[in-house]
Order: sequence, then C-alpha cells, then structure tokens
Amino acid sequence: MPFGFYIIMAAQFFSALADNALLIVAISALRDMQAPPAYEPLLKTFFTVSYVVLAAFVGAFADSMPKWRVMFISNAIKIIGCGLMFFSVHPLFAYAIVGLGAAAYSPAKYGILTEYLPHRLLVVANGWIEGLTVGAIILGVVVGGTLIQPAFAQHLLAFDLPLVDSGIDTISEMSLGVVGVFYLLASIFNLYVPDTGVDHKVLHKNPVYLVREFAHCLVLLWRDRLGQVSLAVTTLFWGAGATLQFIVIKWAEEALNLDLSQSSMLQGVVAIGVAIGAVAAAKTITLRKSLKVIPLGIAMGLIVLVMNFVQDMWLVIPLLIAVGAVSGYFVVPMNALLQHRGHILMGAGHSIAVQNFNENLSILVMTGLYFLMVEAELSIYSVITLFALFVSASMLLVKRRHEANQRAYDDVIHLDDTGH
Repeated sequence: MPFGFYIIMAAQFFSALADNALLIVAISALRDMQAPPAYEPLLKTFFTVSYVVLAAFVGAFADSMPKWRVMFISNAIKIIGCGLMFFSVHPLFAYAIVGLGAAAYSPAKYGILTEYLPHRLLVVANGWIEGLTVGAIILGVVVGGTLIQPAFAQHLLAFDLPLVDSGIDTISEMSLGVVGVFYLLASIFNLYVPDTGVDHKVLHKNPVYLVREFAHCLVLLWRDRLGQVSLAVTTLFWGAGATLQFIVIKWAEEALNLDLSQSSMLQGVVAIGVAIGAVAAAKTITLRKSLKVIPLGIAMGLIVLVMNFVQDMWLVIPLLIAVGAVSGYFVVPMNALLQHRGHILMGAGHSIAVQNFNENLSILVMTGLYFLMVEAELSIYSVITLFALFVSASMLLVKRRHEANQRAYDDVIHLDDTGH
C-alpha cells in the first residue's frame, strides 16, 4: 500500500476512536441527569439522522473538493459537537452535531479509497479500514468506559499543569476534554491526507437539483443486480450492528450483573471479533468471490440467539468474538463490492452517500424499534430473540434475491448462446 493510505487510516482511526469514546461518555451523562433509559438508544438515532436527511448533499459536497479538505471540515464539526456537550448542552443535541460531522466525513473517507487505489486493492483496503475502525471501536469503548470510572477519573482530575488553570473540575468535563484531544489528532492527520488529483465537480447550488440527482443515484444502485444485493447486506448489517451495541450493554447488565463501564468493554470484545473477520476476509476473499459470503449473515443472527442461554463469562467472550468474526468476514467483501459498483455507476462521493443513506435509515429504524421495545418493557431476552430472528430471516431473503438474479442472468446468457 502507498504511504498516503496509512495517513488516511490514521485520520480515520482517531476520528472513530473519539466517536465511540464519546458515545459511552454521553450515555454516562444521560444517567447522571437521570434521563429515562429509553433515551440511550436515541443517542444513536440523533447521531445518524444527519446521514439520512443530508444524504442528497454530502455526496455532492465530498465530490466538490479534495477529500482531505472535506475530512478536515467534517472533523471540525465533530469538535464543535463535543465542545457543546462540554458546555452542558443536552447530550442528545450535542451528539447530533457530532453526527452531522460524521455524515459529511463518511463519503470522503470511503470515497478516497476508490480514487487513490486500483480496484484490485479495494477488498484489502476495506479489510484495513474496517479492521482499524473496529480497533478504534474497541479502544474507544474501553477508553470511554475507563474515563467514566470514578477512581481513574479522580487521578486525572488531580493532575494539574504548573501555572495553568484548565477549568476542568468534573469527571464529565475531564472525559470530554480527552475525547476532544483525539478529534484534534484526527484533524492533524487530515491535513496530510494526499490529494488524488481527481477532477472535482462544482457543487451545484440548487438543492432541488441535488435531491433529484441523489434520487437518480439511489434508484441506479438499487436496480443494479450486484449493487442491490451488496447494498441490502450492508444496510442490514449496520442497522443490526448499531442496535447490538445497546443490546449488549443491557444484556450484560441484566444477565451478567455488570455496570456501564464493564458492559461497555463487551462491545470491545465484539469488535475484536469483527477485526479478526475483517482481516481474514481481506486475505481470503477477492472482489470476484465476494457474494459467496452471504450465508454468513444468516449464521450471525443464529449465533446472537445463543446469548439468551449464556450467563458465564468464560462462554460470553468466545460467543461475542464469534458474532463479531462472522459479521466482519461477510461485511468487508460486501463493502468493497458496493464501492466498486458505485464508483463505476455514479462516482465515489455520490455512491457512498447513497450507501450511507440506506445504512443509516436502517440504523434509525432498528434503534427506533429497540427504543419502542424498551418503552414497552420487553425483557432483554425477548429483544434478543426478535433481533436474531429478524437478522437471519432478512439475510435469507437477500440470499434468495441474489439466487433469483443469478438465474435471470444465466437465462439471458443461455438465450444469447442459442441465438433466440
């Protein structure tokens, strides 16, 4: 891989690290405020709403200037959101601002891969970026869980620089200050992301035109036989993954009697599995063979179902690693295939914006359903059962759709060969 690729990875790592540490800090802030438990999944809802509402604009924005500049501007918006939480703005609103920055950041961070690298390296590059992002998730939730531990936080609060009054007096302020440093590190790396030299489209100032253009791209990708299958898989995966974050926290508290700091660490265990699966996929799956991994999506749902029967930590760790490994192994090739098809059909930025729209609409729907289940006071075991069966059934439908597409394609080839 060229050196610039590692700069892109470093920028992505610190930005994702801060996002995930901030989620745990924000959950802690809601609990300190004695907010209703159902507010916690709403953090993800508020974070992802920008991906959906602004989907028609962020792709065009990402394609209108060098990707490093888009990443830098987007990261600055994240810093503003983190700063708002520091100054006691409600965590839901502040995290929504961070989500606004993330929505603009995503088309650039993925789009630059298709501009900077040949398509033969896309699966490997996606293995890297997913593995490193998962590493950031692991470290992010661990850092977030550690920062909110009173004993550790008091040690940091007791540390003072000579002749400097930081104005940081509470655990929450200290935690947010540390998260802000990670965002600043990401911004520094953004400045050194290489300019790929790809021509950029002038950003159209008519919002109606941008919405129509986005709608055209959306239909184009869903009609493409390869694009629709990979888009369906990644859409389901990210919705399920976001919901699973909150399910794991609640399950760990009720089934394993862990507190927020400890249960957040189990998210890191799932992420370790995703990293293992992502690396394995990068080494063993080519772009041409990417669709062969679809059955693993069905398996992921069935493995999650086993959580209902596990209460011993020595079984919990391998189970959560298995959930992560299976999901990482099947989502990395799907991501690469989707980026490749999108780049061919409409350009990198627009393609990633369409992908983000669908994936984050899925997150909004699935975390919204989880919110309703919490409000209805369903047991966590009922939630896990419904979640697991939904994932497996949905992936089975995707598998059948792909098989139907293949049969239709084979019929066309057969007709061409026979001359009829």
